[in-house]
Amino acid sequence: MRQQGSIRREDMLELTRRMTLSRNCFSRIAGAYFDEEGYVDGSFNRHFKRLTEAEQKENLEIAKTIPFSETNVQLKEYVFDAADQRPGGVWQMLMALKGCELKNDALLETLYEITGERYQTGSPYAFYLFYGSYDIPRKGTDKESQWESEEVYSFLVGSYCRVSGDYEPQKPQSGFLFPAFRDRGGDSGRIEIFGDGGALPLLLK
Repeated sequence: MRQQGSIRREDMLELTRRMTLSRNCFSRIAGAYFDEEGYVDGSFNRHFKRLTEAEQKENLEIAKTIPFSETNVQLKEYVFDAADQRPGGVWQMLMALKGCELKNDALLETLYEITGERYQTGSPYAFYLFYGSYDIPRKGTDKESQWESEEVYSFLVGSYCRVSGDYEPQKPQSGFLFPAFRDRGGDSGRIEIFGDGGALPLLLK
């Protein structure tokens, strides 16, 4: 996987406008809590819109941090090489998780095992994984949005957060958006990675 290309700020802002209580694009949230040695302390998998309003708001802030971050500085785009897309690799797992809309617990458990092995911070942390879809409105020649859909962009947002106390999440330190959102459409050959690089060990091996 290699860094390549640039991210349009307008694309990311278009996504974050769908990450509010009134215009929520997420239908499912899953994740796990890890101890300081990378072992899973517990996991969850819930329908997003069945959370309380306070829970939805808190989780939307976690998810929104990724696309709302400074583009091409905090958030960078990477291209998956052919070797990255081999059977059994993380790219294939991400495609499968997107395809099942996070409803395959066995696949999620495998991802948590890989995460715990490759992402160890020396302190407890949580990994949140969101599934969302955005019915992209068609734009006319005057660039005004039309009612007709251009395509449906289905995607995952992953966030790694340190936790304190009773697993209270702090602001995400790293994360990713997959597939990349480019020119108002999805590109499954690319991924956008945020933060201190914590997501890279998971995705590069």
